[in-house]
Amino acid sequence: MSNNALKTAGELIAAAQKQIKCVNIAEAKVLLESDIAAVILDVREVDSAAESKLAQSHNISRGLIEMKVPNLCPDPGQLILTHCGGGGRASLAALSLQQMGYTNVAAITAKYDDIKAELG
Repeated sequence: MSNNALKTAGELIAAAQKQIKCVNIAEAKVLLESDIAAVILDVREVDSAAESKLAQSHNISRGLIEMKVPNLCPDPGQLILTHCGGGGRASLAALSLQQMGYTNVAAITAKYDDIKAELG
């Protein structure tokens, strides 16, 4: 396989974002206010979440999504919002969740500091 066949992280993220629902912070806030059972997944690494996290979020690193989310969210129709540091990992995680069978998933595609400022 030549290097020309390799996709970049940016290309994978762009492809994922064409297949998932992406929301900005204002849209995420409306979704959260309209669904008390909504779950916010922080898919950053544990050390990043330990430094700062949203009050309502659950930290499950992107690499553990498939193993841990079913215990947290047994209902495939439950609203799940993913976020990370800038939207890329959140988008890839949202795609994985959709592929697992979750039907109400969106990625917050904003920078973490902006998300934290608005959603706490």
